[in-house]
Amino acid sequence: MAKKETQRTLREQLRVKPGEKVDLAKYDCGATFGRQKDEADEILAGNLTRLTELQARIWAEAKHAVLIVLQGIDAAGKDGTINVIAGAFNPQGTPVTSFKVPTAEELAHDFLWRIHAAVPAKGDIGIFNRSHYEQVLIVRVHNLEPEARWRNHYREIRDWERMLTDEGVTILKFFLAIDKDTQRQRFQDRVDDPTKSWKFKPGDVAERKFWDDYTAAFEEMLTETSTDFAPWYLIPSNRNWLRNLAISEIVADAIDELNPEYPAPLPGIVGTKIV
Repeated sequence: MAKKETQRTLREQLRVKPGEKVDLAKYDCGATFGRQKDEADEILAGNLTRLTELQARIWAEAKHAVLIVLQGIDAAGKDGTINVIAGAFNPQGTPVTSFKVPTAEELAHDFLWRIHAAVPAKGDIGIFNRSHYEQVLIVRVHNLEPEARWRNHYREIRDWERMLTDEGVTILKFFLAIDKDTQRQRFQDRVDDPTKSWKFKPGDVAERKFWDDYTAAFEEMLTETSTDFAPWYLIPSNRNWLRNLAISEIVADAIDELNPEYPAPLPGIVGTKIV
């Protein structure tokens, strides 16, 4: 079985097909899809080298923009993913945006206003740590809007992402799936580690009471908003090495398909002697 599984790319295996019903209760968050941990470090290093070269070409060419969206429950590994993936890029061309509680000014506009302002420009690879999807997640779970309103956001998000892709933005959306026991252990590790305990907040435990509500929201989000032009990738994230391997491979393959090239030099540059 492992040999057969590895014949397919992780991009194929982890992509959520449009309209696919996602059942996270049955999803194996510790799955490896036939990959082996003892080989992962070498493969990851190769993927990151690819990403470094691809980002240099994307930046130089300035014809394409890439948007990486990271979503997941608290402690799913969004920060860790950014540390690994963004570490392969020149930070000048890699804006990272974390979306916190909206400000008064942001609340005075539509929910996509602040998101659109952070969309990467041509030549950039932008990363969203959480995103516009909070509008169908925390807003839903905590009843911050009537159901009829937040349900409309699925259509609004699809339409907005369609517009972005029509304008040349490649959207790669990753949902980092962990189980409840893994989240508990990661919270405990934070509490016990003096270098990480500052990240822990009492509200993190309070939110665990809403685990089932968030699961239902995640499932519907994935089903309603994974499209051919902006697909979701469901990443089993109990194992950090598999998460990093999968996301680095998917991002590298997607950018490679854009075939970015270094621009030709200006006329008269070749052969110039610098004195």
